[in-house]
Amino acid sequence: MYDIGHWINGKQVAGSGRTADIFNPHTGEVQGKLALASKAELDAAVADAAKAQVAWGATNPQRRGRVMMKMVDLLNRDMDKLAEALSREHGKTIPDAKGDVQRGLEVIEFCIGAAHLLKGEFTDSAGPGIDMYSMRQPLGVVAGITPFNFPAMIPLWKMGPALAAGNAMILKPSERDPSVPMMLAALFKEAGLPDGVLQVINGDKESVDAILDNETVQAIGFVGSTPIAHYIYSRGCANGKRVQCFGGAKNHMIIMPDADLDQAADALVGAGYGAAGERCMAISVAVPVGDKTADALIEKLVPRIEKLKVGPYTAGNDVDYGPVVTAAAKQNILNLVETGVQQGAKLVVDGRDFSLQGYEDGFFVGPHLFDHVTPDMDIYKKEIFGPVLSTVRAKTYEEALKLAMDHEYGNGTAIFTRDGDTARDFANRVNVGMIGINVPIPVPLAYHTFGGWKKSAFGDLNQHGTDAFRFYTRTKTVTSRWPSGIKEGGEFNFKAMD
Repeated sequence: MYDIGHWINGKQVAGSGRTADIFNPHTGEVQGKLALASKAELDAAVADAAKAQVAWGATNPQRRGRVMMKMVDLLNRDMDKLAEALSREHGKTIPDAKGDVQRGLEVIEFCIGAAHLLKGEFTDSAGPGIDMYSMRQPLGVVAGITPFNFPAMIPLWKMGPALAAGNAMILKPSERDPSVPMMLAALFKEAGLPDGVLQVINGDKESVDAILDNETVQAIGFVGSTPIAHYIYSRGCANGKRVQCFGGAKNHMIIMPDADLDQAADALVGAGYGAAGERCMAISVAVPVGDKTADALIEKLVPRIEKLKVGPYTAGNDVDYGPVVTAAAKQNILNLVETGVQQGAKLVVDGRDFSLQGYEDGFFVGPHLFDHVTPDMDIYKKEIFGPVLSTVRAKTYEEALKLAMDHEYGNGTAIFTRDGDTARDFANRVNVGMIGINVPIPVPLAYHTFGGWKKSAFGDLNQHGTDAFRFYTRTKTVTSRWPSGIKEGGEFNFKAMD
């Protein structure tokens, strides 16, 4: 058993009141206790952050970039420790956990260039004797509210740009797997970040509401479910804050008749079942075009899915995915599977009776594959967030395209085809934020931006890339004119300055 408090002013401190259990998803046992901050604790942390931000915001961006450079070294140094802690609380395999850290690290690498990313614009002689220039200045204190499924990557996506831009940050990570965010805070201190500039407040809805209502907090970044994203966006905006919220997803992968079906099947298995399907960019809907394509795809998928190995992270590379994060998540997944069967979908691979010897009380869910799913079914409409792949057969490309376009979520989508014309048409027309062409999980690299459309995102700017620096700064534009005191012969006329 271990206890986790909060990271305040450069050190871990104990909480003063309520606690929550931290579960081991492999065994179902309680492995730790987490402090849940009160409104008073949150407000005090924000006040301290505001004081620390003044000097940090005045630090030149090149020096802030050096902190990011050191942070990259530390993340690489502690990769194994971070991955082990992440797997222990989340359930991911070690390779998947390292990937979680790596994708966050890449955003920190991008933030090393803060001095360049924060440059303004300059116009000489915009008018007679008039110059005009702009500056990008930090907002002050900002907040990040991050989910359980990427406890390293998404906190780093929030912290890196916010801190590199000169802000102080309040991070409220998921209460499901809090160890890694606390470790990241300690690494930032070791990298040279001044105390108080990063505060990690662990908590639940009380802490979230306190962030939303605190007048000092200028901006909030959130990743989670769509209902909560909408709640945070609405309340935060009503309180005059800048808010970006990323919600749920139902990502389609269209498989055209000319696609390489072995490549498509391998991609679907990795994208649908990796990390137990607990990814907002997971492919949860396969859309083969034509019954011939569908039959051939199912034939290739079934043996691949049946060979998947489900187990604890301690089994190393012999495991394809681990448990889901909580008992409630497991039950929700199984309930939706039952609903799919009742509503008439064909359950081709049935993982409902999966049990792992020695881990019977863990939150493991076997892989599931549905065929003949229709758009009116709950397993199609809802985000399952588990190892469940639904196959919706389309007669034509236009019908397949319409499925992706009509769904309320618009996070990511993909098409597998050998035809460049079809791929180009799909990329141009589909109303989804991130597109893969023969790439199943089209997560952009750190120097591009990440974000969905429709009910998958609320707000005008995306995560990481240049959008992140726009989100965490305000633009100030200066128009200046200095009276000239130069005579024709070059002699300075002081009287002209009177």
